[in-house]
Amino acid sequence: MNDSTDTLGARYVLEDQVGYLLRLASQQHAVIFQKHAIDNLTPTQFSTILRVAEVGEVSQNHLGRLTAMDVATIKGVVDRLKAKGLAQSMSDPNDKRRSIITLTKKGATIVEDLKAMGHAITEETLAPLDTAERKTFLRLLRKLG
Repeated sequence: MNDSTDTLGARYVLEDQVGYLLRLASQQHAVIFQKHAIDNLTPTQFSTILRVAEVGEVSQNHLGRLTAMDVATIKGVVDRLKAKGLAQSMSDPNDKRRSIITLTKKGATIVEDLKAMGHAITEETLAPLDTAERKTFLRLLRKLG
């Protein structure tokens, strides 16, 4: 058995592995995202602003679930958005342990620009694919997620 064959006799080709291919696509997408980014927002900050705009007042914990982020990550994201003047938090009047997150006026004013940015990023990321391939690719990604 040579080094390129595994115990089952199948040849292992890195370029055919899902993790490798997803990482390459993710890196390309990250470059495209940074090229279009508004206010130096990260992808997690971008998602957070759009979710808050979509749902309105939301507890920080629930916001984490809505954006697929754990408690520590969403706290850091919210803290950075607050530092940029895009989000604010207040104690829940019914439960002082809970933080309620809302957008500031500044945060709300960039939502439409962020949506346009998101469309441009998606368009550029998917540019190598034709219409049918795009639909299939997005359907399969949703299935994996």
